[in-house]
Amino acid sequence: MLNGTVENLAKNTLLYSFVLSQPFALYAGAYPIIGNKTLLEANQLEYGDHGEAVRILQYKLNELSYYDDKVDGDLGILTEHAIKKFQRDHNITITGQADKETIIALIEVDIERHIKRLEKLSDKVYPGLHSEDVKIIQESLQYFGYYEGEIDGMYGPLTKQAIEIAEEKHDIDFLDEAPQESLQTMYNQERQQATISNSSTEAETKSNTKVKNVTAPANYTSIIQAAQDHIGTPYVWGGSSPGGFDCSGFLQYIYSVNGVTIPRTVSDIWNFATPVNSLSVGDIVFFETYKPGPSHAGIYIGNNQFIHASLEGVEVSNMDESYWQTRYLGAKRIDG
Repeated sequence: MLNGTVENLAKNTLLYSFVLSQPFALYAGAYPIIGNKTLLEANQLEYGDHGEAVRILQYKLNELSYYDDKVDGDLGILTEHAIKKFQRDHNITITGQADKETIIALIEVDIERHIKRLEKLSDKVYPGLHSEDVKIIQESLQYFGYYEGEIDGMYGPLTKQAIEIAEEKHDIDFLDEAPQESLQTMYNQERQQATISNSSTEAETKSNTKVKNVTAPANYTSIIQAAQDHIGTPYVWGGSSPGGFDCSGFLQYIYSVNGVTIPRTVSDIWNFATPVNSLSVGDIVFFETYKPGPSHAGIYIGNNQFIHASLEGVEVSNMDESYWQTRYLGAKRIDG
C-alpha cells in the first residue's frame, strides 16, 4: 500500500521542491503526501535531531494522538517518548528512534486512518451537500492527492471527481445522490425559508411573473386529468406507480398511460423535450433544486400552477412562490 501511494502521489519533483520552500504550517496540512516523502528520505530520526523532517514526524504523531506538545522541529524527550509509545503499540522494537521501520509503520497507520474516514462517511455525503463531513472527506481526499480544491465543505464537481478516484483506488462506494430523508429535510428547510420570503415579496413577484395561459390542446387535457387524479399519492424514492411516485416517475407514468413514452430521469426528459418560448398549459416546467441542472419537474396546468410529485406527495404548487420562482429553469413540450 505504502510504496504505490508514495510513488503515485509524490513523484512530481518540481511540486516537491516548491512545497518544501513554503512555511511548514502551509504544506503540512495541504500536502501531507509530500511530508511522507520527506520522512522516508530522512531514513532515521533520533534524539537531538532537528529540522523539517522532525516537524513532520511530530505533526503525524500528534494527529495519531501520541504527541501533544508543540511542533517545533526539535526531537527532544517528549518526541522520543511519543515514538516509544507508537513503537510499543505496533510491535516495533522500542528504541525511541524513528528508524525506517517506524517511519513506514507511521505512514501506513496514517494512510489507514484516512481510508477509514472515507469508509465511515461514504454514506453521509452526496453531491450538493455543504457540511463538516464533506470537509473531513476533502481533507482525506487531499491527503491522497486526489483533491486539489479548497477545503470548504461543499460537495461540488472537484470533490465528486476526487471521490470517483477514491472509489476506484480504495473500493469504497459513495452515494451518487441525496438519500430521501436528506432531501426531505433540505426541501422542508428551503420551503420554510421561501414561505417567509414570499410573504414580503408576493405582490412584487406576481407583478413580475408573466406566463402565457393557453387552453390545453386535446391531447394534453387527458394528461392533466390523469395527473390530477393522483393528487395525494405519496412520494416514494424511485417510485413510478400509483403506489408512490418520485418526481420523474410520476411524469413517466402519466405520459405512459396516455400512450406517450418519455425518459425516466428529469435530466433526460429535459434533453428529450422540445424547448418553448412561451409557457402553455400541458408543458413540463423544470427546476434546479438540490443539485446543478434540471433536478425537478412538473406539468403546467395554468394560472401559474403546476402539478408534480414533491416530497410531500403529488400536489399542485404555485410558481409565484419564491422557492419555485428562484429555481425555475424553463419549460419544454412533449411532442406526443
